[in-house]
Order: sequence, then C-alpha cells, then structure tokens
Amino acid sequence: MADIDAKLAELGIVLPDAPAPAANYVPYVRVGNLVHVSGQISRNGATLLTGKLGLDLDVAAGADAARSCAVALLAQVKAACGGDWSRFVRAVKLVGFVNSTADFTDQPKVINGASDLMVAVLGDAGRHARSAVSAASLPLGVAVEIEGIFEVR
Repeated sequence: MADIDAKLAELGIVLPDAPAPAANYVPYVRVGNLVHVSGQISRNGATLLTGKLGLDLDVAAGADAARSCAVALLAQVKAACGGDWSRFVRAVKLVGFVNSTADFTDQPKVINGASDLMVAVLGDAGRHARSAVSAASLPLGVAVEIEGIFEVR
C-alpha cells in the first residue's frame, strides 16, 4: 500500500489529533484485528458542521460534512495503530447517519463524501461495506455522524 501520510499530504489533508470522546465512552475499541471507531461528528476544526439535509443543507454540503467525519475516523485509526500506518490493513465498514428531513432520500450521496475520501486516501484498502441512514436529529445538531470498523495488524 502506498504511504498513507504521503497520500494525505498530496490531497492537502492534515489529520487532526484524534478527537477525544465527549462523554462516557472511548474513541475506539480493538477486538482482535478489528478496530471499532466511535461515531465521529461533522466539524471543521473547532467549528461544528450543523444543519439538516433537505431543509437548510444540500447534498454537496452534506458530502463535505461526511468527508470531515472520514478525516476524524482516519485520525482515530492512526491513533489505534500507534501512529504506524504499516499496521493498517483495510476499511471494513462505515455506518453513516444523516440529519435529514423525513422526505430526504439522498443519504447515500451524502455518505459518499466519506466513502470517496477513504478510497482516495487508502486505495483498494479503503473500499468498505456501508450503511447510510437518516436521523431526525444528531448530537449538537451536526449534519452527519459516521462510525467505522477497520482491520489492523
């Protein structure tokens, strides 16, 4: 696999420090060779990316919010690997939650923002199983929250 840090730099992405949990849970749990990463919410630095798809956000804005979740997921995976990307094997599954109106039906297009980033950064190792579901609301009013499962060595 190509150097992940180099690919991130090529794409102009600087991974933040892995976000700390906001409540009584851990950011990730390793079980065997799988790392289960807690839901990462949409944010740009300290600014939360909030809103409801189908009301005040369009699909492009939602996809950008999902992309921000993917960046946070990668930060958590890097932390779970002790900063050593050579321990990373592949993305296994993403579960995306979209804060949307009852009649909004483009959840998959929104979560594509995260899926596309995973493949852009990780190549074939970024291809994953996925769910994209609607939510009536999400924590702190964020537009998107995504959790993930990753295989590591």
